[in-house]
Amino acid sequence: MALPNLVFCDTSFFYACLDPRDTNHARAQALVTESASIGATFCTTWDIISETVTLLRYRRNYRAALAFLTDVKPGLRIVTYGDRVRDEAEQIFRTYARDHRLSFCDAISFVVVTSLLDHLPCFTFDEDFRALGLTVLP
Repeated sequence: MALPNLVFCDTSFFYACLDPRDTNHARAQALVTESASIGATFCTTWDIISETVTLLRYRRNYRAALAFLTDVKPGLRIVTYGDRVRDEAEQIFRTYARDHRLSFCDAISFVVVTSLLDHLPCFTFDEDFRALGLTVLP
């Protein structure tokens, strides 16, 4: 399968890339290598950056969190958004979070991917993205 030149990245993907103990580490590393070979751009939001740094800080350590900010963040295309996206995300959260393990950050990502990024494919190991109908790679 050919990878796209532009992909939206979730916390689960970033975390798997950086934690050798993560069950998806090898697959995430392979995706990074494959993406680099075609010059793909990784998109994300500040919410995901915050969530990733926090997860790295508490599950790994301060150095791992800082390495993400220093080494990974500068190469990302950070998608910004306004109140409309947050309002839509709140409605998505209210509608789906009761029956799915959907975080508010996931709801924001859904709205960003569907309304700002024209249904861009996503690198994630979070099944909620697929359950919401997003295109998930791998």
